Amino acid sequence: MDHTANTPSQRTPELNQRRWRVLVIASIGVFLAALDSSILAVALPSISSDLHLTFSQALWVQASYILVVTVLLIPTGRWAERRGHLHIYFLGVLLFGVFSLMAAFSFTGLVLIAARVFLGVGSALVLTTSAAIVTAAFPLGERGRALGLNMMALTLGMTLGPPVGGLVVTHLGWPWIFLIKVPIAAATLLAGWDLLGAERRDRAAAGAYAPPNHRFEGARAEGSRIDIRGAALLGMLLAAFFVPLIFSPLWGWNTVRTIAPLAGAVVLAVVFVLVEDRTRDPILDLGLFRQSRVFAAANAASLLYNAAAYGVTIFTAVFLEVVQGKSAQVAGLVLLVQPGVMTLITPIAGRLSDRLGSRGLSTLGMVVTAAGTGQLGLISASAPTWRVVAALATLGLGLAIFSTPNFSAIMGSVDRSELGVASGLFATARFCGMGVSIAVLGAIAASKLGREGGRVILLGASAGVGNAQAFAAGYREAMFVGTAFAVAGALVSLVREATPPRR
Repeated sequence: MDHTANTPSQRTPELNQRRWRVLVIASIGVFLAALDSSILAVALPSISSDLHLTFSQALWVQASYILVVTVLLIPTGRWAERRGHLHIYFLGVLLFGVFSLMAAFSFTGLVLIAARVFLGVGSALVLTTSAAIVTAAFPLGERGRALGLNMMALTLGMTLGPPVGGLVVTHLGWPWIFLIKVPIAAATLLAGWDLLGAERRDRAAAGAYAPPNHRFEGARAEGSRIDIRGAALLGMLLAAFFVPLIFSPLWGWNTVRTIAPLAGAVVLAVVFVLVEDRTRDPILDLGLFRQSRVFAAANAASLLYNAAAYGVTIFTAVFLEVVQGKSAQVAGLVLLVQPGVMTLITPIAGRLSDRLGSRGLSTLGMVVTAAGTGQLGLISASAPTWRVVAALATLGLGLAIFSTPNFSAIMGSVDRSELGVASGLFATARFCGMGVSIAVLGAIAASKLGREGGRVILLGASAGVGNAQAFAAGYREAMFVGTAFAVAGALVSLVREATPPRR
C-alpha cells in the first residue's frame, strides 16, 4: 500500500510535491560520488610522479576510498532511517566538498590517503541515501522513470571518470580532478537546503498519522539502537574480502597475505549470519533475502554486472594507450561512447520498467552486456578504432537496459522503513562487484606482463614494445571472463520472480 497518497487526515508530503527538484539534487551528489570512485585511475601516474608515491601508497590511495565506502554503506543506511535521509545526504555532500579541497592541495601521499578516507565517508552517506530519497518522493507509477534518471547519474559518474580524468589531467593537472567537484557540491547544498525543513515536517506528519506498522521511517527505527556488534562484524568481513583483492597485484594471488584474509572472510560471513539471525534489530535484516527472491537475485545480478563491466573502461584505456599507442586525450574521447549511449537509453529503460516489469529487461541487458565484452575479447592489437567504438556502444546499451529495471526491482521489493538498508545493500553489492572486476580482470589482463604488470595498469609504467602484445593477449582473456560474469548475471535475472514490486 502506498502511504504517500492523500487521506482525510493526511496531507500530501512536501517532498512528493517537489519530487522533480528532489530528484535533481539527489542525483548530483550520487554523480559526484560515483565520479570520485573512477576518475582517479587515469590520474594516478601523474599523482605518483608529483608526490613520489610508492606502489603500495598508490594502492592505498584507491583502496582507502573503496574500503571505507563499502564498510559504511549498510550502517549508514540504518542511521539515515533514524535521522532522515536528506539530512544524512547533505552531510555527505558537505564532506565531499571539504575533503575534495584537502585532496587537491595534498603535498604528501599520506595527506592524500587521509583525504580519500573522508571522501569515502561522504560518498557512503550520499550513495546510501540518494536512492532512498528518490524512492520515497515518487509514487509507484513514476518511480521507474525517476530511478532511471538517478541511476543514469550514477552510471555516468562511474563511466565518465576515466575519459574526463584524462582530459583534465592533460590540460589542467591532477589537482583539478578534485577541485572541479567543490563548486558543484556547494551549489547542491545551497539549492536543496530548504528541503531539510520539508523532510522534517513530512516525518512528523507521517509519525502522527500513518498506521503503527507502516510509519514513514518505521516504528522500529525510532525506538531501537544500531546493532554495533553486527556493524563491526560486517566491517571486518568486507575488509577481509576487499583488502586482498585490491592488493593482489602487489602481494600475488598464491601468497599467505592474500589467501589468509579471504579465508577469514568466509569464516566471518558464517559468524555474521549466525549472530544476525539471533539479533532482535540486526544491522542487516537477512530476512530480506529469504522472503524476497526478487531482492536476493537482483542484488546478486548487480554484483555480477559490476564484476563484468566496471573494470572494462579502465583496462580498455590501458589497451588503447599501451597497446595501440593512443594519447590519453584520444583514449578518453573513444571511451566517451559508452556513457553517451547510456545517457540516451537509461531514461527509456526506466519508463519501460514501469510498464513491462523488470525481469525481462534486466535479463536482456545482461545478454547485451555479454555481447559487448565478447566483442572486446575478439579485438586484436591492430584493430581499427571503430571496432572498439562499436563494442563500447554495445556495452553501454546493455548496461543501460539492465541497470534501472534491476535497481527499481530492488527498491520496490522492500517496505518503506527498509529503503535506507536496501539502498545501502545495493551499493555494497555494486562496490563488491567493482572490487572483483578490478582484481580479477586486472590480474588476468596483467598476467602475461610479469612482475611489473600491476605497475603498468596502476602507475602507467612503460610496458615496453615487446610487452604490448602480451598485454593485448591478457586483455582479451579478461574480457572473456567479463563475458562469463555477464552471462551468469543474465541467468540470475532470468530465474527470479516476475511479479510486480509489492508497495
